[in-house]
Amino acid sequence: MNIAIASGKGGTGKTTIATSLAKALINAGKKVTCLDCDVEAPNAHLFLHPIFSRSMDVDLLIPKVDADLCDGCGRCAEVCEFNAILTFGQETMVFPELCHGCGSCTLVCPQNAITEVPRTLGIVESGLTKEGIKFAHGVLNIGEAIAVPIITNLKNDHGNSESEIIILDSPPGASCPVVESLKDADFVILVTEPTPFGLHDLKIAVELTQELNIPTGIVINRDGIGDSKVDEYCREANLPVLMRIPFDKEIGKGIAKGKLLVEIYPEYLINLQEMFSQIQELMANAEDIL
Repeated sequence: MNIAIASGKGGTGKTTIATSLAKALINAGKKVTCLDCDVEAPNAHLFLHPIFSRSMDVDLLIPKVDADLCDGCGRCAEVCEFNAILTFGQETMVFPELCHGCGSCTLVCPQNAITEVPRTLGIVESGLTKEGIKFAHGVLNIGEAIAVPIITNLKNDHGNSESEIIILDSPPGASCPVVESLKDADFVILVTEPTPFGLHDLKIAVELTQELNIPTGIVINRDGIGDSKVDEYCREANLPVLMRIPFDKEIGKGIAKGKLLVEIYPEYLINLQEMFSQIQELMANAEDIL
């Protein structure tokens, strides 16, 4: 089962849930893999402390123009949706930072003047925690803007493991990296907080999971602040509230020190295991309806 943890905005506690859920399920005897897909700011490793044993570069193939063969016809620039390749008279220029590696320019060049060369975007690292959780994350190089190839590589390499449960800690928001992280998930846990900003961004995230047709449940973090509008929205949208985590100083202090939620309050081991059972029931009921 692939369970993605997502949020409409950053800072809601997404990684808090992902890492402690992994810990709770491994304690229950499950085989667990945790993938940190937030490649622009990965931090799940700070809580799970894996020992990394493998590191691999992630490359994107970008165009390289042979000036001796290029006649400046401009066909490559016409097909590029991202303006990563342009022609000025007889000269063709490539802007590597804008290239998405689609290969269209190479295919349409009538002079065969374009070849593809690798450009390293970042790395994927993998290892094992002392509890036996398989862990991997992607790290986007500083200054790079294209995260999706790293997430794709991370999932392809580690998303088909022998683990019973794969937990994907996705980036916040509803952009392309989020879509790539959620794609093929069996269930999505959306972590939110009961504030106007939390509700606004939760609605956007729910629209995304509905568009992807993935069953979704809600975790309300920092429960007790704000107002009741998140609860009202969940009732109206028929979204199950899977768990509530109170607005608690000890939790905040513990997370700041790199502690898991289940280390701060061990009772959450049972709470998270029960939440997983609830997710299984929700998915079974959805299959019965279909």
